[in-house]
Amino acid sequence: MTDRLPPLTALRAFEAAARHLSFQAAAGELNVTPAALSFQIKSLEDHLGAPLFRRLNRRVELTEAGAALAPHASEGFQSLSVGWRAAKRTLDSGILTVTAGPAFTSKWLAPRLFNFAGRHPEIELRFAATLRMLDFRTDDIDIAIRFGPDDDARDDGLYRALTIEEWVTPMMHPDLAARFPTPQSLLDANIIFDDSLAFLKNSVDWSDWLGVHDLDASGLHGTHFSQADHAIDAAQSGAGVVLGRVTLGEAALRQGQLVAPFPTALMPRASFRVLCPLGAETRPATRAFLDWLAEEAARLIDHRTGRDMIRMP
Repeated sequence: MTDRLPPLTALRAFEAAARHLSFQAAAGELNVTPAALSFQIKSLEDHLGAPLFRRLNRRVELTEAGAALAPHASEGFQSLSVGWRAAKRTLDSGILTVTAGPAFTSKWLAPRLFNFAGRHPEIELRFAATLRMLDFRTDDIDIAIRFGPDDDARDDGLYRALTIEEWVTPMMHPDLAARFPTPQSLLDANIIFDDSLAFLKNSVDWSDWLGVHDLDASGLHGTHFSQADHAIDAAQSGAGVVLGRVTLGEAALRQGQLVAPFPTALMPRASFRVLCPLGAETRPATRAFLDWLAEEAARLIDHRTGRDMIRMP
């Protein structure tokens, strides 16, 4: 028996048939006739010197040899697909795909994109706004903006281009500021609860912020939101006071649609990390976006002026 690999077309026919356990379905997927697919599999079996399928009346079953080959054939073709897409991405210098959470995309990225587009009309940006952790190898993305613990092990092997620190402080519509001038007065306010940070091991919430001022948060009442941008929108409408995340409330603060009148700000042990595969940071489109992102992130420092920044343990 030789270790020489059989033709790729025969292996492709086998992989499809093993997945479907049907020659007809596999033939349809590969856009060939069942007879042509059967011929390719027969040639593969001749090459191996043993049958890979048991042909039954209306279906097929894998033999022991077929079952041994099937997972590796599937893995091999998947790896080839990943490699092919990676090679194509190196040629698509004008297309850049970025993934970030829906809240960060809508509240931080989207309001700024006109600026980037004006500078780089030659770059076509594509966004995948999702909380799902997309994979650089299989999901055709170039840059990921992920929020979570600073020491997230899932960043290993990736290039961290930028870290955007998050912090929270009470935010409200300007019309409410006179009604709630002190931390103590917030105990009588309609509170907006942003539960988006609850997944963190060491989260921050109203009890932490009020606790810094020796106030008890147990009597707070209001509305809970699982999405941070929805909580910001509610505060912006005047519905109450939110312990807002600066990255998501920054545009509204800058435009005067929200105010953050208290100096105390809490910093959770989490941040936004801007990541890409090692080596990809030198691609022109990627480099342009990373440099622009660093410039925009630097503007967040302006909102720190006069604040007491407390990093949570």
